[in-house]
Amino acid sequence: MTDRVRGPERLHPTVSMRRRPRRRCAVALATLAAAALLASACSDDTAAPGDTTTATTNPAFSEPSDAFYIPPEPLPEGRPGDVIRSEALPGAPAGSQAWRILYLSEGITGERIAVSGIVVAPLPDDATSDATGGQTATTTIPADRPIVSWAHPTTGVVDDCAPSTMSTVFELIPGLDAFLAAGYVVAATDYEGLGTPGVHPYLVGESEGRSVLDAARAARVLPDTGAGDRLLLWGHSQGGQGSLFAGQLARSYAPELDLVATAAAAPAGELADLLDLDADTAEGIVLGAYAVNAYAEVYADTTPTPRADQVVTADGLPAIAPLVQLCDLTQSDQMAAIAAPLAGSFFVGDPGSVEPWSTLLAKNSAGGARIESPVFVTQGDADTIVEPSATTKLVSSYCANGTATTEQTYPGVSHDLIGYASAGDVVTWFASVLRGSAPAPGCN
Repeated sequence: MTDRVRGPERLHPTVSMRRRPRRRCAVALATLAAAALLASACSDDTAAPGDTTTATTNPAFSEPSDAFYIPPEPLPEGRPGDVIRSEALPGAPAGSQAWRILYLSEGITGERIAVSGIVVAPLPDDATSDATGGQTATTTIPADRPIVSWAHPTTGVVDDCAPSTMSTVFELIPGLDAFLAAGYVVAATDYEGLGTPGVHPYLVGESEGRSVLDAARAARVLPDTGAGDRLLLWGHSQGGQGSLFAGQLARSYAPELDLVATAAAAPAGELADLLDLDADTAEGIVLGAYAVNAYAEVYADTTPTPRADQVVTADGLPAIAPLVQLCDLTQSDQMAAIAAPLAGSFFVGDPGSVEPWSTLLAKNSAGGARIESPVFVTQGDADTIVEPSATTKLVSSYCANGTATTEQTYPGVSHDLIGYASAGDVVTWFASVLRGSAPAPGCN
């Protein structure tokens, strides 16, 4: 899942601002990987009242290096999607303005959290933007612009890998110029724990879906965007999973948003199949390390507790810690040097055949619930990371539950390029659905 190119609103209940207790392991082991993944004799460590820090030895835990991403303590009162802070983001495409944002969301266990991202909106016809991307003329902002909420592919799992921290952030959104030209507002989340403190719940569908939906809410709250309530979801790879889960959650989690259409390029759908199919590749080992490390943290308090050594070999375990601290976009050569020698010997066997991993992977595989909007899935037939057979199986799941699903295959297109190769068709398809030309229930 890599990308090496580049009506009345329902109030959500307020939940505790304290992060859930984390496990602190008191053992002395030789390496960081062993300390993080093979430690035993762990006990629960509950934070003192008012302490919102995270007590964890997880190697993917990192603190933001930019003060913008450090949330206030305690978090301000508000609803998911409320903007905590924003600032003009320079370099927006011509005719648009952009902001970096920190917004409220809901974590995987229901706790209130802060998530980062960006919002890009077209300028009014009679406005210009200054050097910082801000608006220079007093104008009337068009109202009720549709929102495209973009879910990015794998960039890494530590804070410096968050797309909003990168100078190429605008280039990382396939179709951005076309969406802006069509008059859409584009919101792009970094996801929970990516950019902000904590461990990023990599390939945890509900976490990604909430971040995607709350980014759209933030675009509505932010002044000068003109964002309305019509929502279009678009994602690639990990973000394909995120956009599909956002579609599945939209009616219950964000009912004030009018979900019009959902698009996903080479989505990470059937997770057990993907991990098994990719086990012999360096890319598969990187993604496996990201996922195993995240699941061991996110589901540490479940019964039974998932352990890395249930699915990863003794040779593979020490590689997890260094891999999860590297960014997939910018440090791929370093990652390959660690992962390539483990091709075919990282996983003990098929992770989908071992409990509780099989249950957790199934829980986070898209297709388990109907999406009320039409769905467009794009897939390159030269994809060796999300293989076409896995996407076909995912599409079949949506067809079976009554989701109106269209799949389009692109000859000769790889995983890295499918988001860009299909973005033009996604723009055209979004426009047709907004015009009322929605596909009939069923599958194409």
